[in-house]
Parts: sequence; structure tokens; C-alpha cells
Amino acid sequence: MIRLQNVSKTYYPTRKSRNATGVEALKPVDLHVPEGQIHGVIGLSGAGKSTLIRCVNLLERPTTGSVSVDGQELTDLSREALNQARHRIGMIFQHFNLLTSRHVFDNVALPLELMGVSRRDIRDRVTPLLELVGLDDKADQYPAQLSGGQKQRVAIARALASRPRVLLCDEATSALDPHTTGAILELLRDINRKLGLTILLITHEMEVVKSICHRVSLISDGELVEAADVGDFFTAPATQLGRDFLNDFLELEPPDALVERLEDQPGAHSHPVVRLAFSGDAVSTPLVSRLARECGVDVSILQAKVESIQDRTLGLMIAELMGDAEDTRRALAYLQDHDLQVEVLGHVQRNA
Repeated sequence: MIRLQNVSKTYYPTRKSRNATGVEALKPVDLHVPEGQIHGVIGLSGAGKSTLIRCVNLLERPTTGSVSVDGQELTDLSREALNQARHRIGMIFQHFNLLTSRHVFDNVALPLELMGVSRRDIRDRVTPLLELVGLDDKADQYPAQLSGGQKQRVAIARALASRPRVLLCDEATSALDPHTTGAILELLRDINRKLGLTILLITHEMEVVKSICHRVSLISDGELVEAADVGDFFTAPATQLGRDFLNDFLELEPPDALVERLEDQPGAHSHPVVRLAFSGDAVSTPLVSRLARECGVDVSILQAKVESIQDRTLGLMIAELMGDAEDTRRALAYLQDHDLQVEVLGHVQRNA
């Protein structure tokens, strides 16, 4: 449904400047979002998320590459044809962008008016959309009379007014409180299910990805560095940045008092501190007790938690493996042989 091939974006200075090469906001990227999928793009501020999503409907024209939506190559279209193609690409923003002088009904109707749709057809289309987003009783109110979540619902209804095949969400929940965010995400999931709408969203919030996305891409410094199904991303991120996002989201870090004692290299009288990620059958298998029994190490569990990631269960643990050097070596090998994600955080002295 959405396909980006070798898409990059460089911003060049409008006036003569020493920086004649411009600023590379988006490095050549490839991205494919199949029909009916909810695909998230996550990254830190300034990573290139907004540039990427604005290239999809050519609000930012790529410096290189091609953009195809619903089988149509957008970069080859004339201005008039591009405007027509954009009717099939809805977009919602962080700050709603509603017209304060218009009622809710007329805000939703605006794109249809610009398309030249008759007033009767507008009413027939807008009324069920307001019902879909739960605002059929707010049609005659102004944006100033609405909560933040209600304003975003108006923006979603407006984006759906032209019956798009694709919905782009640019940090659509980042201005909302957690409860309202959950309600908006549930609405997007419902729209995806009922309308078969393909959704591409950008966010810096792992909770958004966890809640509704089927697949996720990680962007850093203008480059897509990792892409995976959401279950795989949460249980076994392939990059250090992915692991950092996961650890921040799960808030599973060793205690500060232990961090102060950690050393990068093992010493003659030290033992490892490890972070373990369990998924699948490993979550319900008594690996820790078997580890202690078969490898002769004592296991001190410092932190642990279990998360449900859509249809998967993820277990995480930070533990000290206490034994002599040979025992701890065998213990680490044992864990890796049982398909756990094992990260050695450092080593602490046994007599500390």
C-alpha cells in the first residue's frame, strides 16, 4: 500500500551559505507498509520521523527516491494529479489544526467542500463519521468547547471524510494525557479493523507501538536502523538503540548502588551482573532454578517483571550470577543455549 524506495531528503539553504551541501534530514530509506497494516516509526526527537512521514504525501518532496501509495507513483504526478491523490491519504497532527471559527460538523466537512461535494452529500458523509468517532452530540460545538481528546477525534473524522485508503499520524497522541491517549489508540485500532485502513504513524512513545502497531521501524539520525514485527522488537531488539528504547520503556535498570560498583572487565574475584529477556516457552520454564542446580551458581534476582506484548509474553530480569569463574562461564553459556537474550551489564567484586 505504501512503498518508499531510496527516499532521502536534504534541506538546502535558500541563500548563499558556507554550508552549501545542505542538511541531510533523511538518508536513503526503503519502507513497505502492506494494505491494512498499522506500522509505527519510532525514534528520538530530531531523528527524522516527521520528515519521513511528510514525504509519504509529498508535503516534503524527497530529494531522491520514489514514493508509491496504493499503486500510484506520487513523485511522477503533476500538481493537479497530486492534489487528487492526496484525497486518498488522510493525515492527523499533534496539535489538531482545527478551525476555531467553525463548528465540529463544518471542520469535518471542510475537505469535502474543497473537493466540491454537494451539501447534501456532505451531510450524508459527515454524520456517520461523527458517530464513528463518538462525537455525534458535538456537531454544533466549537473546538474551544472540546477537550484535547475530542479535538483529536474531530481531526480523525476530518481525515476520514475523503474516504482515504491511508491514514498518516504525526505524533497524534503526544499532546494528550495517558487516559485520552488510550482512547484515541483504541479508536485508531477500531478504524483499522472496520475500514481496513492502512495506518502509518510516527511516535516517540513505546506504549503507542505496543498498543496498536503490527510492525515497527526504528529511525536514528535520518536512517532506518531496524524494522521488525512488534512482538520481535519487544522481545529481541536487534540494535543497541532498540534495547535502550525497550529498557527505558520497561524501566528495568540495575539499582544505582550497584551501578557504582560495576566494572567493564571481569576480575580475579568478580561475578557478572546480567539482564535477561525471556519470551515464548522460556517465560514459564524454571530456568533460574535449573541454572543454579546444574551450573553451581547462586542467582540473586535484583529486578524482574513480565509484560504482555500483544500475543506474546515477555519476561525480564536483572540478576547477579555468583560463583567461580568457570561456573559463571558455564551459566552464561547455559542461558544463551536456551534462547534467552543475555546482556552482561558489568562485573562486581565477590567480596564487595
